[in-house]
Amino acid sequence: MLIPVLLSGGVGSRLWPLSRELNPKQFLPLAGSLSLLEQTMERTQSLNAGAPIIVCNDEHRFTVAEQMRGIGANPDAIILEPMGKNTAPAVAVAALQAIKQSADSVMLVMPADHVVRDVSAFSAAVEVGMTEAKQGKLVTFGIVPESPETGYGYIRRNAELSAGSYAIAEFVEKPSLDIARQYVDSGDYYWNSGMFLIGAQAYLDELQAFAPDMLSAAQAAFNSADNDLDFVRLGADEFAQCPSDSIDYAVMEKTDKGVVVPMSCGWSDVGAWSSLWEVGDKDAAHNVTVGDTMMHNTKNSYVHSNSRLVTTVGIDNIVVVETPDAVLVADKDQVQDVKAIVNTLKAEGRSEANTHTKVYRPWGSYESLAIADRFQVKRIIVNPGQKLSLQLHHHRAEHWIVVSGTAVVTCGETESILSEDQSTYIPLGTKHRLANTGVIPLELIEVQSGSYLGEDDIVRFEDVYGRSES
Repeated sequence: MLIPVLLSGGVGSRLWPLSRELNPKQFLPLAGSLSLLEQTMERTQSLNAGAPIIVCNDEHRFTVAEQMRGIGANPDAIILEPMGKNTAPAVAVAALQAIKQSADSVMLVMPADHVVRDVSAFSAAVEVGMTEAKQGKLVTFGIVPESPETGYGYIRRNAELSAGSYAIAEFVEKPSLDIARQYVDSGDYYWNSGMFLIGAQAYLDELQAFAPDMLSAAQAAFNSADNDLDFVRLGADEFAQCPSDSIDYAVMEKTDKGVVVPMSCGWSDVGAWSSLWEVGDKDAAHNVTVGDTMMHNTKNSYVHSNSRLVTTVGIDNIVVVETPDAVLVADKDQVQDVKAIVNTLKAEGRSEANTHTKVYRPWGSYESLAIADRFQVKRIIVNPGQKLSLQLHHHRAEHWIVVSGTAVVTCGETESILSEDQSTYIPLGTKHRLANTGVIPLELIEVQSGSYLGEDDIVRFEDVYGRSES
């Protein structure tokens, strides 16, 4: 049985300010109307595959679940990592889950943040790889290089095993430009895609041979996992003991069963803003634009507006990305260094590294509209049929004004129903809850006032999402 495994643990810091730690690039619609995660899941529809498995960060669990619900996907499991340990342990716990579906499962392992423009070519390469994977080989997909790219690792092929598949001679690190040109000219090298087609048991056997400590820790974490709503929550203490390593280093560079299948499918790992320029639709001046933009004498540039009009005059080879709380302007040839800005933001403890002004929650979202000393204004959206936790705040009071929809409000011992243009007051220290029992989204404006307005000033008493504290 073929089982897609989606690895959704990246943070995509080079795509700041759109990609942030709590809402990274795989959850963003960067190359179409669907997010990269949704696109990756959609690609599996072209395959005769079983229910997929997703491995993600614990903090992203509700975003993953909501996006899967939005496209009608039903994963076999959403496995939650307590902390990131790279790809080899993530695939190990996915293999243990896959074997529960079928003892002869073959995993199609895919990062959830890549772009594939030619799904037919992708599916054809998977079909070629299945021939080898069913024979116990560990297959990786090598992207036929379109240019001497220095941002990717490479795979050198050896002898052809069967039509369209080759033994692996070696994996090589990211090369210099001159070396990359030699690789491309030789025809024997492919970009390392990070995608694999591997029998679940075959992978565990190789992990036992080359990284037994990793397998032992992954097995212990999986065995002690708790089922939490739709999630499989790995044992935190056991997973913390797991060595951190990639599939390449832990297994693929050591095994004698490695196979590479060439793939030419319009692939990109969307690793930087220049990648989005490359895969985007360009105008006559070779510009890619997103959102409300206006340009004059501008060429070879990427301009992305998220919340307001962005204009450019007389620029060439520049990236401009606007969000409500941050703007990036960079030379397109230096966008790999955006990560340095993110590191500085983190070092200074600035929220722009982690969150947007709009934050998604399992019940909907909230967006900060204005904030100053002792007050904050938020726009809150509660999805149909959802409700917030029963909670209280020690340092702030709240005013709620309903903009659209119908709110069911619990305040102390009183429950009331508010319609459009009606409002209510939640005193400091009072237990309260907001719910939407209707069939359309509930939108309201919240005005907070008090001595402290941080999100950690919250005590939960009841919560349908498993977040209660007392």
